[in-house]
Formats: sequence, structure tokens, C-alpha cells
Amino acid sequence: MATYSDALSSYIRQTFAREDEVLAHIRQAIPERGLPAITVQPEEGRFLQFLATVCDSHLALEIGTLGGYSGVWIARGLASGGRLITIEKIPARATVAREHFQLAGVAERVEVRVGNAHDLLPGLGSEGPFDFIFIDAEKQGYPAYLDWAVVNLRPGGVLAAHNAFRHGAVVDPSHHDPATKAIRNFNRRLADHPHLVSAVFPAGDGIAIAVFRGKPRDNC
Repeated sequence: MATYSDALSSYIRQTFAREDEVLAHIRQAIPERGLPAITVQPEEGRFLQFLATVCDSHLALEIGTLGGYSGVWIARGLASGGRLITIEKIPARATVAREHFQLAGVAERVEVRVGNAHDLLPGLGSEGPFDFIFIDAEKQGYPAYLDWAVVNLRPGGVLAAHNAFRHGAVVDPSHHDPATKAIRNFNRRLADHPHLVSAVFPAGDGIAIAVFRGKPRDNC
């Protein structure tokens, strides 16, 4: 029987994912600056930091910057000398994120690129392979981002994607909107992919995660 609850969420935050003053300020400032309050929760951010750390990430990519909250967590998990490239479609959001990266003291490790990820990703392939990729952008684009990621992750690299539960809609048969259908498609493809070992971190709205095992040499 599932036991995860708001009380356990609070316990995780207090025990493993305590925000410092900077992170708490950034999370609060995002809606105050007119951005949607859709950023990851503290326990999700800590999990992203953990993933970036465990895969010894020297080069990380985030698709969907918003106000920079998740990017700060990821940047704090990078290896020494590591770098995070984060893509944001809306210039005003990118401006807010840059301010927050500066406030958090990680600006020298983070490069914000402004534009549509579908347009920018083809050119990013030459800068990889990437150690860690985090997807948190428009949900209809998740399947395409998965296709790109499995080509541009190094063997042993980690892929993570936010909103794997779509606020519960993925298990509700009454939901047929394009975003929910895209997330269901993404989750199924992630689970069935022959070169990925995948799971879901069930806190918050769910973070789908996968480790890229690498393709057999004769298929490269």
C-alpha cells in the first residue's frame, strides 16, 4: 500500500532537502516575478542535485529553465569545473533565472540559452555527450526530447523528467488531453527502451529517471 503523504513530504524536506535562504528566496520570488508557480519542490530539487552528483556530471543540460530554481540545485551537484546549459524559450524568464543564478553564486557554472529547445537541440549535439539531462518543458515535446537524449547521453549518463505523474492524470482514463497523452507515451517508451534502465522517483509530481546503458558497439 502506498504511504507517501504530505507529512512524509514535509519530513523529507526537513531531513534531506532543507533549503538555504537563497533557495527559499528563489522559490518564493518566482511567482512574485510573474512566472508560473510550477517549479520543482525542494525534495525534487535535492533529488536532481543527487542525480547530478552520483553521475559525476561535468556537462549537464536542462530543458526548461523557468526561474532557475531547479538549475541551482543541479549546478550545486556538478563535479568540480562542471557546467550546466539550460534552455529557456521566454526571454523574460531567462532574465529572472540569470539573476537567481547570480544570487546563488553559480552563474559562472550556468549558461542560459534563449530559444525554442526543438530548434536549439540539434546544434547542441556537437557539444556533448552529456552526463545529465533534465527535462521540464512543454509536455507534448517530451517524446522528442527523449529521442534526442538517448543519442546525446554518455554511457552511464542520467536522464530525468519532471511531471511524470501529470498530477495524477496519467492513471486517470478520463484524461485525454495532448499533454497527458504525451507523458504517458514518454513514460512507456522510457520504461521499454532497450538501452535505458528506468524508474520513477515518486515525490512531488514524480520524476521519471533513467540511466543510459549505451548501445552495443555494432549498433553505434
